[in-house]
Amino acid sequence: MQLAGIPLAIIGAVFLSVGAQLQHRGVTKVEAQSGGTTSSGLNLAQLSALLTRPSWVLGTLMLGLAVVFQLGALAFSPLIIVQPLGAIALVLTAIINSKTHGVRLNTASVRAIVACVGGVGLFVTIAALVAGEKEVTDDNLVVILGLLAVVLAVFGAAFLLQRRRTRAVFYIVAAGFIYGFVATLAKVIINRVQNGNVEWLTILCGVALLAGAALGAYFVQNAYSSGPPDLVIAGLTVIDPMVAIGIGIVVLGEAAGAPLWAVIGFVIAGALAVWGVLQLARHHPQLQV
Repeated sequence: MQLAGIPLAIIGAVFLSVGAQLQHRGVTKVEAQSGGTTSSGLNLAQLSALLTRPSWVLGTLMLGLAVVFQLGALAFSPLIIVQPLGAIALVLTAIINSKTHGVRLNTASVRAIVACVGGVGLFVTIAALVAGEKEVTDDNLVVILGLLAVVLAVFGAAFLLQRRRTRAVFYIVAAGFIYGFVATLAKVIINRVQNGNVEWLTILCGVALLAGAALGAYFVQNAYSSGPPDLVIAGLTVIDPMVAIGIGIVVLGEAAGAPLWAVIGFVIAGALAVWGVLQLARHHPQLQV
C-alpha cells in the first residue's frame, strides 16, 4: 500500500512541469513590460502585475493541482518515497523549455539532467526498499518547527542584506530548503488528521506551512526572473526532497534500521543529484549569454 502514492506523485510532477513553464513565461513578460529590473527581487507592483498575466495565472492553477496530487500521494506513501519523484518534472520541463525557446541543450546540460534524475531515481529505489511510516510525536513537531524557524530567518536575512547581489541559484536553494520543510509539515498534518490528532500543535504546523509556502513561492518567482525554468525545477526537485528526506530520516525515523549499504547508497545518490544541479547551473545554454 505504501507504493500507492507513486502514480499520484507522477501526475503531480506533470502538472508541476507545465505550471513552472507557464509561470516563468508570465514572470519574464511582467519584467519586460515593467521596464524595471528584478535583480533586487520582485516588487509589489510586479507581483500585482503577475495576476493580470493569463499564463502566470494558468501556471499557478497547474501548480495548485500539482500540490493536490502531491498531498494525495503523501496520504498513501512515506514522504521518503513520494517527494523525490518530482524529478520527473525536470525532464519534462527541459523538453518543453527547449521547444518553447528554441534552445538546444548542450551535452553538458543533458549530462547534468541525467545525473539529477539518475541520482534521485537511485534514492527512490533505495528508499522504497528500506523506508517505513513512523508515528509523529509532539517532540518531532517541535524540532521540525524550530528548524523551519531557523531556515526562514537565515534565508530571509540573507535576502534582505544581499538582495541586489542574489542570483537564481540563491533563490533555488532557498526555495528548495523551505519547500522541503513544507512537504514534511504537509505529511505530518495529514498523518495527524488521519489519526484524529488535531490540536493546537497541528494548527501551528498549518500556520508554519502557509508561511513557508508563501516565502518559498516568492523566491521561486524571483528564480524564474533570473534563470531558465528547467534550472529552477532541477534545483527544487533535488534540494526539496533531499531536505524532506533528511528530516524524514533524522527526525521522523522513516529509515530507522536501514542497513549500511542503504546509507551509502543515499549518500552517493544525493551527491550525484546535487552535482547535476551545479553542472546545469554552470553549463545551461540560456545562462551562457
